[in-house]
Amino acid sequence: MSERSGFTLWFTGLSGSGKTTIAGIVGPELEKRGALIEYLDGDVVRTHLSKGLGFSKEDRDTNIERIGWVASRFTRAGVVTLVSAISPYIETRGAARAMVEEFGPFVEVFVDTSVDECARRDVKGLYAKAFSGEIKEFTGVSDPYEPPPSPEVHIRTEEESPEESAARVVAELEARGLIGRAVAA
Repeated sequence: MSERSGFTLWFTGLSGSGKTTIAGIVGPELEKRGALIEYLDGDVVRTHLSKGLGFSKEDRDTNIERIGWVASRFTRAGVVTLVSAISPYIETRGAARAMVEEFGPFVEVFVDTSVDECARRDVKGLYAKAFSGEIKEFTGVSDPYEPPPSPEVHIRTEEESPEESAARVVAELEARGLIGRAVAA
């Protein structure tokens, strides 16, 4: 039986920054290298694991704590877990990191995108509703987002394509020895 080494890639950033898009490019690349992948997307988790939670600070913290706990279990089991969650607060991301690091590496990827660019990309119209006051407690508009002070990977999506961003994440994982180099076909 081969032993898998699990770790968690934690994509954090504003709504519409590109977290899920980039994770969706990174995941298949890691699968090609033999990794067992699981995705924990903030919107999907809210539908199933965190149903009924609102968007107060306490509810957001509870949601991220739940995601962190699940990511730690996957990491322990040898799964590479790709988390895409706004996770706006440094302290709560730190708690998630601590849970995961009991079992394997935690790689924080800051998907850095301006509020204006996220609003421009927003197909659901959430930013327009937040700007008008229709949505209260919207991260980056009426609620804070605390950028990570020292993420393992800092992506600026206004300066590069999702594919370029994903390639930088994969390169960092190679540099850290978390994945092997791609095998030429």
